[in-house]
Order: sequence, then structure tokens, then C-alpha cells
Amino acid sequence: MDVKLPKIGETADSGTVASILVKVGDSVEVGQTIIELEQEKAVAPIASTAAGTVTAILVKEGQKITVGTVILSLGGAGAPAAPAATPATTPTSAAPARRAARVVEVEEDDFIPEDAGEAGPEPAASPYVRKVARELGIRLARVTGSGPGGRVVVADLARYVSRLERGVARAGRHAEEPKGLVFEPVNVDFSLFGPVSAEPLSPLRKVISARMVENNVSLPHVTQFDEADMSRIEALRKQFKAAYEAAGAKLTPTPFIIKALVNALKKHPKFNASVNEVAETLVLKHYCHIGIAVDTDAGLLVPVLRDADKKSLLELARELAAIAEKARDRKLGADDMKGGSFTISNQGAIGGGHFTPIINKPEVAILGIGKTSLKPAVLADGKIEARPLMPLTVSYDHRVIDGGAAARFTVDLVKELQEFPAEAAAL
Repeated sequence: MDVKLPKIGETADSGTVASILVKVGDSVEVGQTIIELEQEKAVAPIASTAAGTVTAILVKEGQKITVGTVILSLGGAGAPAAPAATPATTPTSAAPARRAARVVEVEEDDFIPEDAGEAGPEPAASPYVRKVARELGIRLARVTGSGPGGRVVVADLARYVSRLERGVARAGRHAEEPKGLVFEPVNVDFSLFGPVSAEPLSPLRKVISARMVENNVSLPHVTQFDEADMSRIEALRKQFKAAYEAAGAKLTPTPFIIKALVNALKKHPKFNASVNEVAETLVLKHYCHIGIAVDTDAGLLVPVLRDADKKSLLELARELAAIAEKARDRKLGADDMKGGSFTISNQGAIGGGHFTPIINKPEVAILGIGKTSLKPAVLADGKIEARPLMPLTVSYDHRVIDGGAAARFTVDLVKELQEFPAEAAAL
């Protein structure tokens, strides 16, 4: 009996084999996890739909498979738990040769007006690319795909949007401008210049790459810089450290930062919003689900800490430790990384100062935290003292937030950190 990849979600129809948990000769029960499947940034366990002895394993780690692909064959008496999914055609493993690097001139007639008819049948594209196209109001039939077999990828959407922007600019000014340039993927033989080695990009790294390109290209980023005096928070950490450890939690600066952040978000609700680009509305969220960027060996993951505004400092400390461990063990599900309203990227434990984080679309702002360091600070009475100053940066979507609003938000956030109330830290 063949065990095939079942349908695993409303829109998920494929994934990459992250690990194989059985071998030929093993006995398998119905419901036993046989492989782990990586989809975007989540890893899902895939259970066997039948019982028996493994006679053949027909997939390998790193292979991309679709619904209906045969995972393994079983021998012996065993009944399926449910009817097998309808087989789907498995994509071939051979990828087309990369095109030579070249610069393509964008001609005036590359601009397609919005009222133009469809260019042809809708091309192949992943569920994620289709979702992005819907959010941007792009008809896939009018996008030229550069992937295998004309498949549309995120970079194609970015090029299409860029052409539209140039076309609109030309139409608005009624003047000739220099032709734009669209760069195709680089494929250079670096071994011509010296010794090199190569390693394949992991599926997770490819997802991160596509997301970062999309977020950086489609959002007008501006970044606000500031520093916060962490003397108050350091004193509270020292005061309550033992009590938190007795309660099974480690009191780091991050729970304090989250508490201060949600208070600032309540004063400035546009920072806790999203743009619906199709309906052209600003969606103000009445919840604070904070994404926490976690540095893992596999890449950057952003699990979401839900209802952060309703949790105590102790609850935040416990939950932060739990989701960070879950992220590093690659045990996060897709739902664990959905629904965030604002993201924190904290590099303080590693080092470094200010940096410019990329907004986690569809959010409209992100907070970057650097390492707290002793620096000379001028106090209110004019005296100079060494104080623990924490660099912080707020990148924001300039479509929604203006510079004055960003400055006021940052000032309020710094005030929340520097005047953190002791009763909020007490158990």
C-alpha cells in the first residue's frame, strides 16, 4: 500500500521534506508521524494513513512534494485511516538552466494600463504569490513569469509593480524620461577569480529572501532613531530577579520592552494597524499581537505573542521563553506565525547598536533594539553620569505614518521605558 501526501490545509498543496522519521523495515501505525514537511516558515508533521512495514521510501530530504505524491510503500496487513488524496503530478527534479545575467531595457509600451484586457490564461503560481497578487490588486494573467514553465514568482510581481509606477509617472508628467532598467538574476562563475565553495539555499532561506524583497520594495520605509535610559528597568530587574526565578521565569529586558511598547501602541493606534491595499482602507486593530523575531540556525522566524497587552510581566517572561525554544526547535506551526500586529527585532543579546529593520508586512511598523551600553548622559540638573542607554529604532510605513507621528510615538515609547512602574513588575 502506498502512503501519499494528503491535503494539509485550505491553500497548502505542497512543501519540502524537512526530515524522514522512519526507515525501510520499520513498523508503522496509523497516525504515526513519518515525515516533517516544511511549508514557508512552518514545519508540519505528516502522519501515516495506514499501518504496516515500510518496504520503500520514495522521497528524500530537501525534495519538494505536492498533494498526492507517494511518500512510502507499506507491506503487511494494514488498512488506511481515510481515502487517499487524489494524486497530483509531481514536479520534475530537473530545474532549467539559469539565464545568463543581462540588463533588460524597459520600453515605453511595457506599461500596461489598468483597463487593459487580460493578456491570456492565468499562469502557474504558488498560493503565497497568488495571495500577494490579490493584496496588491494585480491580475496574474498580465504578469510574465520567470520561473520554470513560466511560473510567476515574487520577483516578477515586483518588476510588474515597478513598470506600473514608471508608466504612471510618465503619463502624469507627459514628458520623456530615460528608460528604466530591470536586472535579471546574477549567475556569475566566481571560481574564475579564486577558490569558492557553494551550498544550496534552504527552503526557509528562500522564503525569507522572497519576503524581505517584497517587504522592502513594496513599502516606503523611514526609520526613526533614539536611545532609552534603562536605569529604571535594570533596577527593577535586580529587585525582582530572584522572585521571578522562583516562579520559573527569567526576567530579561524583553518583557519590559513589550509592556512599554503595548502602552505606546494604545496611545498611537496607527502603529498597530494594516493597510488593506485592495479596499484602500486602514485597518485599526483592537488587539496587540506582538511578533518576536527569533534568530535560529535555520534562519529568522517570527512567532507571535498574542494579547500581549492583557498579560502580566511574569506571563510575558514565561511565554517568551516558550516560543523562543519552540522556534529554535523548529516546532512552530503556521498559525504560530500569523496575525501579528507589530514586530520586535531585539539584537541586544548579540551586540551592535542602531540598525534599520524591514517592516513585517502587512504590519506598518517594527521596533529594532540594540545592545544596552554604559554611555555618558546629561541629566536634568546638568550633571553627566554613565547611564545604561539602549539604542532603539522604529521603521515605519510612510504611506500611513508621517515623521511627526513617528517622533511622538518614539518619545512616548522612551518615556514608558524610563518611567516603568514598579507595581507592573511586582508579583
